[in-house]
Amino acid sequence: MPSYHIFTIGCQMNQAEAERLECLLAQKDFFPVGTAEAADLVLLVSCAVRGSAEDRITNRLALLRRMKQRRPSLRVVLTGCMVEDNLPAMKKKYPMVDHFFSAGSLPDFLDELPADILPASPAVAEYVPIIQGCDNFCSYCIVPYRRGRERSRSLETIVAEVRELVRRGAREVTLLGQNVNAWGHDLEGTPDLADLLAAVDAVSGLCRIRFLTNHPKDMSQRLIEAMSTLSKVCPSLNLPAQAGDDAVLERMRRGYTIGEYKRLAAAIRQAVPVAGLTTDIIVGFPGETAEQFSNTRRLLEELRFDAVHLAAYSPRPGTEAAEKYPDDVCKMEKGRRLAELEVLQESIARQINEACIGQTVEVLVEDLHNTQWRGRERRGKLVFFKGKADLKGQIVNVRITGAGPWSLRGEAAEPAEIRP
Repeated sequence: MPSYHIFTIGCQMNQAEAERLECLLAQKDFFPVGTAEAADLVLLVSCAVRGSAEDRITNRLALLRRMKQRRPSLRVVLTGCMVEDNLPAMKKKYPMVDHFFSAGSLPDFLDELPADILPASPAVAEYVPIIQGCDNFCSYCIVPYRRGRERSRSLETIVAEVRELVRRGAREVTLLGQNVNAWGHDLEGTPDLADLLAAVDAVSGLCRIRFLTNHPKDMSQRLIEAMSTLSKVCPSLNLPAQAGDDAVLERMRRGYTIGEYKRLAAAIRQAVPVAGLTTDIIVGFPGETAEQFSNTRRLLEELRFDAVHLAAYSPRPGTEAAEKYPDDVCKMEKGRRLAELEVLQESIARQINEACIGQTVEVLVEDLHNTQWRGRERRGKLVFFKGKADLKGQIVNVRITGAGPWSLRGEAAEPAEIRP
């Protein structure tokens, strides 16, 4: 039997696609090994959203090139957002790669592909891709150029997949899309994400539903109402702001103002008071002044997000921002701004989490981490606690006894309410 090694970097969509590719390889009689040195085939699931992610793949490919010189039979496969349509150019740039296939597609170098590439033993919490691509063309983003325009999967296909994952052991699903709010607009009858959530909510045996990534300009009132009324939809939402200044948002082509963003956040918190709200921020976008950066800091101070995913701007060749705007915020200043927001957000997250001490929360147990069970409560906060029974896949009432900025600690309530 041939062996394979897979290396994945980037977003949850990449993780979901990597899991399905592993299932595909298993059905084609490949078996996994822990290192590239021991593999007959090395598959890299790449990310091109930031320069640092692309550099990690490029460095790994350089190592594989030397490995292939010693062992010519080694096959190297590249997929993900680094793969462009111009395959001859890709082959010239990465001569060590034997096969390329685009993000979100299946490899064409294997024989007949099986119809079912879902994991035989899924995780407690599984990702389910529901829409590929993006039509927004934010000026900094490479995704529309690599994953293409928005293409929704049918409601029936998604629900059937969720039902099968639950039958095999999953208890939570996260519906994925580069712009998950846009799901359904290209389907007959133009259903929307609220319709899909209602259909998935009805799947027997499923405990929880999450969805990401959202675009503020496409977040509808109907979707907010679905969050507030559907029992399995968790009160957690990632709502990327990207910046806290209108002029920066306009250069980013985000399609909303800070005033509109704040009103949307207020509407969500009014409809779902316990909502855990997270966001994404880019610092050092071209032209970002000290005052504009201060506006972003004020946004974080005012809205007090449960978590903030921070990144320094990285120009992506081929995007509007890279071609139109000089990368004029120096690396040192980007790092300083990033560090400032990291310190601020750590303080905010610690305060929010410390307010949970003494509360009892429902934790869906995902796995055993060292000697503690690990899972998430409904808002998405990571919780660690000790328990003697096999609790994987169960919902357990946990009383919070300690908190840090990134997770909560607790003990199973007495008596613990344990249910599938």
